[in-house]
Amino acid sequence: MAVPVLKQGDILIASMQAAVSDKELLRLRDELAERVGRHRARGVIIDLTALDVLDSFATRTIRAIAYTAKLRGAEAVVVGIQPDVAFAMVQLGLSLEGIVTALDLEEGLAHLRAPDR
Repeated sequence: MAVPVLKQGDILIASMQAAVSDKELLRLRDELAERVGRHRARGVIIDLTALDVLDSFATRTIRAIAYTAKLRGAEAVVVGIQPDVAFAMVQLGLSLEGIVTALDLEEGLAHLRAPDR
């Protein structure tokens, strides 16, 4: 199942509704890199609220999506990491270092729309 990407003004929102395959994550990476330029997006939100597990490949790919968005001129915010997922990531040494995270979609949108950005 492909990851839906919605456009909210100048912000793209990729919401993972269920566990996605490695191939779908790579497709999302490529699609977001292209759509940031096409839509002149200044922000990208990656919503992980529905995920109950995040492996090392997914973590690396999400980090790559955020860095790619930044190189294309948009800030990325990862939202909705569940407590159990956060605990597992820490235990496995997985990191989203340098990536802005927020509790939920509302907080992520507020961060990207803040006037001091």
